[in-house]
Amino acid sequence: MLDHTIVMEAAVQNVRAALAEDVGSGDVSATLIESSTTAVAQVITRDEGVFCGRPWVEATIQAVDAGISLTWHVEDGQKLSCNDLLFTLEGPARYLLTAERTMLNFVQLFSGTATRTAQYVALLGDSNSRLLDTRKTIPGLRIGQKYAVQCGGGVNHRLGLYDAYLLKENHISAAGSITAAVSRARQARPDLDVEVEVESIEELEEAIRAGADIAMLDNFSLAETNYALQTAKGRILLEASGGIDEASITEIAATGVDYISIGDLTKTITPLDLSMRFTE
Repeated sequence: MLDHTIVMEAAVQNVRAALAEDVGSGDVSATLIESSTTAVAQVITRDEGVFCGRPWVEATIQAVDAGISLTWHVEDGQKLSCNDLLFTLEGPARYLLTAERTMLNFVQLFSGTATRTAQYVALLGDSNSRLLDTRKTIPGLRIGQKYAVQCGGGVNHRLGLYDAYLLKENHISAAGSITAAVSRARQARPDLDVEVEVESIEELEEAIRAGADIAMLDNFSLAETNYALQTAKGRILLEASGGIDEASITEIAATGVDYISIGDLTKTITPLDLSMRFTE
């Protein structure tokens, strides 16, 4: 579970970078509006989905004009219907307009990620398999997208290269073998989980003997996945990965694997269609 402090820090950093590229030396269009002009703006969704992005909206308001009043009508992780009111803003009209695109860009992307995740979670049915994300995220927005996966009901895999071992084909090749790679990992950082990518039952058996915590079944067929479960016999956690989509995830989950990881959660995103309008 992502720590709230980490999420808020990421939101502040993301917003700072987004405003720098969008506002630059100043919002020339907004300066045409008198500084004394105030407005009330409502943000709605034109799509169904799952909402995500409150920290990024709050960080944007704080950066543009902390005096803007923000009223929330939804929570992160809440299901949305078309035309639902998400939040209301009140303050200087020019600052509301300056903040608009940055806020909506974050919310539509993260809500799209949460929505995509929720669609996959629903396909797990009554299985005990948990849906994992990957590192296939938009550069600079990893924390936001992984937070969105949580809001959609998924589970975060490692955040980066620093908080868990994932020994893949090239790591194993360079180390000499699965056994050698796992041994070096245990010696270097015994506090971290060790996951090994395996491409055959023989490699799975070696990962078990080496004492790995998790085996990633790379592009295993349904039959191969079932055989891997019989081989593992609870001695190692199993993660199905590679080529899994909406058409195959339900059958994969039914095998009883512990985890299913899908890069599509954060890689193939349809942002929610949002709109901000000034009220009368």
